[in-house]
Amino acid sequence: MKKALAMALALIMLLGALAGCAPQIVVQGEIPPSALGSGSGYENEALAFEPGTVLRMAVGYNSPETGLFFNSEIAGSGITLADGKTYNTGDLKPTWVEVQNQLGMTFEDKYQGNSDSKEFDYWKEKLNQVDMVAGTATTLAEYGNAGSLVNIAEHLDEMPNFKAYLDANPIVRMSITSDTQTGAIYFSPYFDGVDDIERMPLMRTDWVRKLLDGEGPFSADRAGTTSTPAYEPYMPTSGVISISVVAKDGKGVDVISKNYDAAGNIVAKMNAAGPMGGVEAVNMLRDYIDQAYDGYYGTERSDLFIGQNAAWDADEMVALLRCVVANAPTLNGTDQIQGLFCREDQNNQRRLDMVHLAGLLFGVRGLESRKDYLFMDTEGNLHDARQEVDTYQALDRMRDLVTEGLISSAFKNSEDMETRKYLENDLGFMHYDYNQTQTLYNEDGKTFQEGEEYRAVMVPIARWYDGTDEDGVYMRFTESWRSVKTGGWAISAKGVQGDDNKLKAALALIDFAYTDEGMTLLSYGPKEFRSTIKFSFNGEKFPEISDACRAELWDKAGGNYTNYARQYLGSTLSFVKLQSFEYQCTTEVGREGAGYISNAIALGVIKHPKLAVDTDNMWYTSVPTTLPTTKVENDQINSYSSLGTSMFGASKDQKNILVDIIVGGYKEEGMSDAASAAAAVANTFSGAQYLKLQTSGWQRAYEYYQTIQDQ
Repeated sequence: MKKALAMALALIMLLGALAGCAPQIVVQGEIPPSALGSGSGYENEALAFEPGTVLRMAVGYNSPETGLFFNSEIAGSGITLADGKTYNTGDLKPTWVEVQNQLGMTFEDKYQGNSDSKEFDYWKEKLNQVDMVAGTATTLAEYGNAGSLVNIAEHLDEMPNFKAYLDANPIVRMSITSDTQTGAIYFSPYFDGVDDIERMPLMRTDWVRKLLDGEGPFSADRAGTTSTPAYEPYMPTSGVISISVVAKDGKGVDVISKNYDAAGNIVAKMNAAGPMGGVEAVNMLRDYIDQAYDGYYGTERSDLFIGQNAAWDADEMVALLRCVVANAPTLNGTDQIQGLFCREDQNNQRRLDMVHLAGLLFGVRGLESRKDYLFMDTEGNLHDARQEVDTYQALDRMRDLVTEGLISSAFKNSEDMETRKYLENDLGFMHYDYNQTQTLYNEDGKTFQEGEEYRAVMVPIARWYDGTDEDGVYMRFTESWRSVKTGGWAISAKGVQGDDNKLKAALALIDFAYTDEGMTLLSYGPKEFRSTIKFSFNGEKFPEISDACRAELWDKAGGNYTNYARQYLGSTLSFVKLQSFEYQCTTEVGREGAGYISNAIALGVIKHPKLAVDTDNMWYTSVPTTLPTTKVENDQINSYSSLGTSMFGASKDQKNILVDIIVGGYKEEGMSDAASAAAAVANTFSGAQYLKLQTSGWQRAYEYYQTIQDQ
């Protein structure tokens, strides 16, 4: 068989070369004697196919460097990895060599190096030339319903692992079901982590300790002054509220009080005093913490913000920002510190993190939704945050911080490039971002000195209207919750047409991806990159990466594990990206902050959306990433241009008016305040019609969910 296969492949390549377009078919490693047989680690007789079956793969992750095969940018004239093997341009990456070896199929590179959207656009008129193709969920659903893609749902009984995963995660199934009449599924979803927190608040914790901890009053040789107040209190100015916090030792939950009768509201007190010296501001905040929490934090007042037992809210954060900015000489020896900042001030995708933070701080749903700006009320009715007055009130509060100079100058004026990299230049205090990539600066050897620290801190207390109390509930909630992404891999109907081996090989690849070994391999890479030691993460056991892999991660990717995995291993390109890999590639400082948050989630102190339908309180149900709207409905939705990229873009070079409102207020016609802005989106921008169409999709998805639950 091996000899016959080799001769057949040689003949194919020879004929292709004679035609001037030789296909790139790469066979590396030993193909098992029978595909999906014993020794492959995955047995599925229902999907057995001929060994060496070729799958033409038009798939990857957004760039030529992050495909299944090495390109010249990464491999150059040859690159030796931690498995001791040398790879050249055009070679399969280690993960896919192992997939090929385990499953017995052969991969041919058809990837053009594009984003999902552009990749499918390239192939949509020539789908007979590929077997698997990447695309966005909406586009794949449209072409699937038109018959261009294989309906995977028809084969679920042959795919026990994928089916079990969908059964266990109904929101996932709802997110990828394109036709609720037939239950059709046209793509395998991608998860950049799943059922876990995504973004986190991050702070210079050493600065918080320096300002707030210790006996006696704070003093400084030189300090600035706070600005004229613009921000007004969000939290109460009188009364007492009870909140739950993780105990300081992390082993339980404490219920503590914020006593506004005893301490007042810190923002109200600072505002009444007007501009003040930085030292005076710090001592006012210290006294407030002692009184409001009745000495709970003792001399370690910084724990209010950075401890496992943290209880901070938006007003306390603003007071802290005022203290930080006014005490720059003490904190970093300069006359300038930026309070809140974002990672890249000229990148709209990153600037939107300031909008996401506004939702977190002021209890506004929909600003970090998995689907546009949609969220559910307690009865399961869809709402659009862009049509909610609360959204714009939160943005108004963020604009007040811009007015006070508590949000970075480069966010206000993105042309200010000289001081754009605030974190790296020791000029930034706090932003809202991904823990692993942003805490790498703790160990890059050049950003922070001994005793300096930048890490994740607890999610803030805010007033959330989850329906359990008509006056709202003071609690921690994050909408930044990982679920299905908006792209995936589909099987081309024309590509596999008439070739049962190709179809079964493609289905087997998807099913294998949802086995324990498949998830591990497609996240971590082959066994040569893993240790035999396992560690606990979120209550499960996962392998540790090998020492050689860890060293290579820093050498080749500066500690950025996603870049390393995608560019060198070929893992985390699709299917389920395990967060256990990310966690152990996170710095020690990064793990500390993430550990506090993970523990708080486990103890129920931080609440979040669920990847299941919560019939008791639909407010907690995550909106499916894709809703089964029809082509006619999608065409109508796409015609509402003001609701799309022209006004609410989420990509790098696009415009988003929510960001613009934070920076400079209401500039769009018909918008002058929060109420008129919400009304303009609903009426002038056709938001009401948009929401009606999306609601139709949600109702179909929910009815379908009820149907499959009854089966």
